[in-house]
Amino acid sequence: MHIPVLQKEVIDYLAPKPNENFIDCTFGQGGHASAILEKTKPNGKVLGIDLNIRFKGYKRLILEKDNFANLKEIVGKTKFGKADGILLDLGLSSWHLEESGGGFSFQKQEPLDMRYNAANQLTAEKIVNFWSAPEIEKILTEYGEEKFAGEIAREIINSRQEGQIKNTSQLVTIIRRALPARYQRQKIHPATRTFQALRIAVNDELNNLQVVLPQTLEVLKKGGRLVVISFHSLEDRIVKNFLKDKVKENLISILAKKPVVASFQEIKDNPRARSAKLRAAVKV
Repeated sequence: MHIPVLQKEVIDYLAPKPNENFIDCTFGQGGHASAILEKTKPNGKVLGIDLNIRFKGYKRLILEKDNFANLKEIVGKTKFGKADGILLDLGLSSWHLEESGGGFSFQKQEPLDMRYNAANQLTAEKIVNFWSAPEIEKILTEYGEEKFAGEIAREIINSRQEGQIKNTSQLVTIIRRALPARYQRQKIHPATRTFQALRIAVNDELNNLQVVLPQTLEVLKKGGRLVVISFHSLEDRIVKNFLKDKVKENLISILAKKPVVASFQEIKDNPRARSAKLRAAVKV
């Protein structure tokens, strides 16, 4: 079983006990859910939600292939009832990067897709080939916080005059052409922010997060815990502001005053953990 980011911290803050029921809104490869099920024996249940579920459920694990933005509807449909805790791990799973073939990785040559849901009409290929320079620049700036968004957008427009941009390798080459040499020698890959921005735009990720957060409080029992792991500042800001507002409304109490981050050892073992931030709260 793949060990997910901040596994120990997730269990510490969710504090699962025997026979309690939890919802894992981002089931992925089931690492967090597996640890929760172990702690909630003999009768505790986990409802796992993901658009790319590749496992079968069983008596204590109920799996739903759906968008977590539909949380209340899913809970109603499955008759799961109120939860003792809810987890949102917003990171891109290793399966998406390594096995999906969906164009999420800038280190492989794959079609420019980036959809979590194949029913979605919008793809990264459509954005880079048909959106205008201002539209592309806007998402690179807002979703990627890319300071060379204008240069990359213009290079995309120029490049597509010579033919359609169809795969990730073509896009990486275009991004490199648009960036100054010094910027390409930084720790993170020069295409990181552009790929992040395209993925967020294709899957409407920030809107989905804003939609699901209020639902979590409706689905949680009194005393139930919410844990959210984010991987970039845009997500973390949304979570932070949501929790701050709900504290003012006396609906929750914050469990971690500052975001919890991965240990040096975890980052060494799993470099993807370096940008993870965990925030936790309890419904009062």
